[in-house]
Amino acid sequence: MMDVGVFLPIGNNGWLISSTSPQYMPTFELNRAVTLAAEKYGFEFALSMIKLRGFGGPSEYWDHNLESFTLMAGLASITTRIKLFASAAVLTIPPAVLARMAVTIDAIAPGRFGVNIVSGWQKAEYEQMGIWPGEVHFARRYDYCGEYVQVMRDVWASGVSNHKGDFFTMTDCRVSPRPAQGIEVISAGQSNRGMQFASEYADFNFISAGGINDVAQVRPHTERLLAANAAAGRECRAMLLLMIIADETDEAAMAKWDHYVEGTDLEALNWRDSQAAADVKAEAHSTVGRMIRSDRVPTNLMRLIGSYATVAGQLDELATIPGLRGVMVTFDDYLIGMEQFGTRIQPLMACRAGRG
Repeated sequence: MMDVGVFLPIGNNGWLISSTSPQYMPTFELNRAVTLAAEKYGFEFALSMIKLRGFGGPSEYWDHNLESFTLMAGLASITTRIKLFASAAVLTIPPAVLARMAVTIDAIAPGRFGVNIVSGWQKAEYEQMGIWPGEVHFARRYDYCGEYVQVMRDVWASGVSNHKGDFFTMTDCRVSPRPAQGIEVISAGQSNRGMQFASEYADFNFISAGGINDVAQVRPHTERLLAANAAAGRECRAMLLLMIIADETDEAAMAKWDHYVEGTDLEALNWRDSQAAADVKAEAHSTVGRMIRSDRVPTNLMRLIGSYATVAGQLDELATIPGLRGVMVTFDDYLIGMEQFGTRIQPLMACRAGRG
């Protein structure tokens, strides 16, 4: 069985950096509709990112964003089954405060809430508020995140933390009430160091690959996470982030992609890449390393593009990869894409038999 989640459109225009792709603003109404559709079709989870500054350009890419925790609190109150993950920009909120925020949302949706740890690769997000720690953060960010998660887990488990580390000093720090069940922690470390952090501290780690319908690209990344798990002596499950562009035929779906490529917002891509280049020691596998080497196309996510049957077949093939627990999907048009997935793609998937 493959788990499926949706990466919510909390930022404008989703994950296509193009002026010819569907253009939309992020609203609660849109995210509510997508999340309720995900619950209707049996998705296991929905996740919202946190982005504090966009990339600009003619498409104003990600210049407009909702806030993750408040969005998920609202969605928690109107859902009954689906698991919800909010993203924490760890440089912006102390861990004990965020732990209390998480407990509050868990009280709205008991056992259905988790936290995605965002270490911070784009310094402009933090420089604009005067809280960027300097370039030293690039090398130490996963050490910082490790202490951050430890403080949260201390207070969730016992209600108190006395953690003393390089980044946080807790002195009889209290958080109550505590969650009735464990709150899962997830991450998206792509570098070897990021995967080490995930294996040591996270329950899930989102992995990335590129290209179109190139399922073979995924296995080396799951193998790296499995190796990190073995070294850490614990299990962190892999989830693949991907984009689905589907239609009645392969040709019709590819025509959509070609149209989006024609409108690629090069100005926004250039700004993104200039931010990524600030981490001069980034590993080849890291998020910023992938950005710098990516093709000049509207997304660096792996794309499944084709007919409903083609996409279903690719997802079934992904389900056979050792160590891959599931996928988190994005769409070119979210409302249409969710309906296509639930009614046309998922019924053809052997790895989702009985869902929806």
